[in-house]
Amino acid sequence: MRLLEGQTALVTGSSRGIGRAIALKLADAGAEILLHYHQNEAAAQSVGREISGQSRLLKADLGLPKNIDAMFESLGGTRLHILVNNAGVWGPTPLGSTSVQQLDAMLDTNLKGLFWITQAALPYLQDGANIVNISSVAGRIGIAAGRSLYGATKAAVDSFTRSWALELAPRKIRVNAVAPGYVESDMTSKYFSDPEVLRRAIERSPFGRLGNADEVAERRFRDLIRYRSTAIATAFPPPRQSVATPR
Repeated sequence: MRLLEGQTALVTGSSRGIGRAIALKLADAGAEILLHYHQNEAAAQSVGREISGQSRLLKADLGLPKNIDAMFESLGGTRLHILVNNAGVWGPTPLGSTSVQQLDAMLDTNLKGLFWITQAALPYLQDGANIVNISSVAGRIGIAAGRSLYGATKAAVDSFTRSWALELAPRKIRVNAVAPGYVESDMTSKYFSDPEVLRRAIERSPFGRLGNADEVAERRFRDLIRYRSTAIATAFPPPRQSVATPR
């Protein structure tokens, strides 16, 4: 019997990148996977085909609380053992040229959406469940590249993680966060297509390279297993990640 057999995991933003890697890792351990996506149904279906066990697709714009509520209502009597809050928006928001629309888009998904989906999940979460939040090194260091808003939302993720771990401890629900540095993914591919940007990022990495989605997924999976008997709030930087200040 595989370690997570009989358990159900909801992974937000699981049609690509880190979310996809986490979904596949949990599926390999035997969990049924609820694959959340926003727009790219074909990509989500592709991930579903990679999973040999059970999986279901869930579509929702996490920037809209009514969409989150509808997504959970569609689950019926499904019980959740794992919630991975992975979905997020990443991009520049430089002071002096950021629009209200850009501000709202990032806050609605990275901050309000994270809170609302976790709140909406509570009636579906089993006592003793695991919540894993995606944070970032950007939430702990200064960023001089016009990405202060993204960093602020990730600092909020760390704050949520610490508080929720205490708030949900009576139900033995464990809350953790993983805080990667720069990770190669389709979300960051345009940013790293600039050779100078890529060179500077690699220079700041102690191991002389960027991280990848599989490394983040591996760390998260080990956190779920290692701390299955303790209610904690910890934000782990995955191995081989840069903790230097982005420029």
